[in-house]
Amino acid sequence: MYILGIESSCDETSAAVVRMGDGKREILSNIVASQIETHRLYGGVVPEIASRAHIEAISSVTYEALDTAGIGIGDVGCIAVTTHPGLIGALLVGVNFAKSLAFANGIPLVSVNHVKAHVAAAYLENSELEPPFTALVVSGGHTSIYRVNSYTDFCEIGATRDDAAGEAFDKIGRVIGMPYPGGAAMDKLATVGKADAIKLPSPAIVGDSMDFSFSGLKTAALNYINKERQKGTEPCHEDIAASYTKVIVDAIVKQVGKALDSESSDSLVLAGGVAANSHIRAALEALCDKKRKNFYKPSMKLCSDNGAMVAAAGYFEYLAGNFKDTSLNAWADDEDR
Repeated sequence: MYILGIESSCDETSAAVVRMGDGKREILSNIVASQIETHRLYGGVVPEIASRAHIEAISSVTYEALDTAGIGIGDVGCIAVTTHPGLIGALLVGVNFAKSLAFANGIPLVSVNHVKAHVAAAYLENSELEPPFTALVVSGGHTSIYRVNSYTDFCEIGATRDDAAGEAFDKIGRVIGMPYPGGAAMDKLATVGKADAIKLPSPAIVGDSMDFSFSGLKTAALNYINKERQKGTEPCHEDIAASYTKVIVDAIVKQVGKALDSESSDSLVLAGGVAANSHIRAALEALCDKKRKNFYKPSMKLCSDNGAMVAAAGYFEYLAGNFKDTSLNAWADDEDR
């Protein structure tokens, strides 16, 4: 069947058509209208501007996705839309458009959790993958470890207690003059810097916990930068990026390693926008090789927010019979409702 996925949780408007079922997991189209250049002017996402940009793009992006897939709206078997978590104004654009499209054409509608959608991207490129497994979602808003019991049942076993890894990368990247989003630029800089140049605290919570806390790390890095500048010298950006990246990667490997051991999981799925970070990808692949676990990481095109991942997650919501009506709303937190 054809699933139309609609995504508008933050700063990318996306629609995609995915063919699922009968052994098929195929992306027929995946159209993304990015707002990065707009928000770069402000050094980060401005929610009201994001919402207005979604309104301008949502219709054209959706019909381009249908045209590219070579189907009409009448061929769609289900419409899946991100309802949570995210920026509430941005989410409402996608939800209201999807509701209108679904009920005007008599098409079943399902609600999709944005975090679960990131994990579902792995199903599109790995036909053999099926639950149960362990998943790590790393993005601007999340750094969470999940026990994935089934296609729709997730249990969070580790998470950040304050900021997320993506936000931490962006914040320090901005302080040293990197363009938004700072995480991508930090990843490149880290490849040429000295990873042991600066001593920084680990964001991994000690003990049996698999949680993280990035606020102290950000403060320590910011203090180091400010102290160097107060001395009249500009600290080495490459060394900052390399040292900062290493301590984040080491913390992730530590906590994910605990999760793989405690869950007796055979597989790890990496997902989310920060899954594009080359150092995290390499370190987790090495961890899985060492522990003899299967490692699944998304291709770069499926790391960032996109409609294809929403469609993939929506397919399993459809199979579970989790249909929604015109009362469907958006909400900002992670909780499924």
